[in-house]
Amino acid sequence: MPPKRLISLDALRGFDMFWIMSGEHIIHALAETTHIPLFEWMSEQLHHTAWNGITFYDMIFPLFLFIAGASMPFSMQKKVSESSVKAAYQLPHVAKKSLYLSMLKRTIILILLGVVVNGLFKWNGYEQTRIASVLGRIGLAWFFAGIIYLNFDTTKQIYWFIFILVGYWLIMKYVPVPGFGAGVLTKEGSLESYIDRILLPGRLHSKVHDPEGILSTIPAIGTAMLGTFTATFLKGNHTFSAYQKIAIMLVAGLTLIGLGLLWDISFPINKRLWSSSFVCFVGGFCVLFLAIFYLIIDLWGWQKWALPFIWIGSNSILIYMASEGMVNFGFTANFLFGGLIAHTPEIWQPVFTACSVTITQLILLYILYKNKVFLKI
Repeated sequence: MPPKRLISLDALRGFDMFWIMSGEHIIHALAETTHIPLFEWMSEQLHHTAWNGITFYDMIFPLFLFIAGASMPFSMQKKVSESSVKAAYQLPHVAKKSLYLSMLKRTIILILLGVVVNGLFKWNGYEQTRIASVLGRIGLAWFFAGIIYLNFDTTKQIYWFIFILVGYWLIMKYVPVPGFGAGVLTKEGSLESYIDRILLPGRLHSKVHDPEGILSTIPAIGTAMLGTFTATFLKGNHTFSAYQKIAIMLVAGLTLIGLGLLWDISFPINKRLWSSSFVCFVGGFCVLFLAIFYLIIDLWGWQKWALPFIWIGSNSILIYMASEGMVNFGFTANFLFGGLIAHTPEIWQPVFTACSVTITQLILLYILYKNKVFLKI
């Protein structure tokens, strides 16, 4: 039976955050310096697709949201264990009300922090401030996934999941947009973009469209729910052995990927629209990632290699906000390592500079982890 807290979840969260924290810059620098095909391919994968299609970089955000959903059965287990009930949806109203207020507070804080990351304190005026954000979407999708988790058993949660993805697909395909018609899944003509232009306050990310907009937050709930399903299965008292659970997760992941590819025919895999096919396709990879990390770290006990990821994953929101501009790690890294890097071959200096930023970040995260200092929201 899995431990009360999966170390693999923290490690996977850290692995996910590593790439946007500074890992991508190391790969880009290696590709530019060496022109080795592997690094050039990895560099290409660390860019978002322009519209339809998928790269590894497009998976980073939904993987984080998947992990947030997977953490839910563990974080709420205390409330369940304090009661005589066996499942979260059986909690008494008073206990649920307390959880609702805690969840709402967390969601509001994430929305506000997202606006801060978007440049709130630049004071450029309301019209130039982007309200939608990565952190805001995480907060909202996690909140509504939590509401479903607290009020329905697993079977009904699956019904909700299907309803959300199929409903979003039908709305996007058959509700007409003025001036474009129905089913025009372009940046300008999609229903998601149209609703954002009408209802989303402040500045849109791409003027006519926002990838973290209102309507596309609905299928993002499904991404968080996939994490919840996976964690519920892992921690449940089943007749399956741990290795049988891994096998089932691998099959489930591959099935979701296949479903996403099949759905792509009618509803293209598209991160900016967070299409239903995107939820399934990326969700499949998320399940595979968790299965592999769980196998290696929690079952086999090989944890030392993942320690840097655990440091990152334990303070993921903090390092995300810091890396997005609140802390100038480049300045600090240059202060610590710039003199040494200046004595290395010039062609390799961009690589060493990128690595020095990562080392600086890891030093900070290690100190925080060692002293049990965590940003809790």
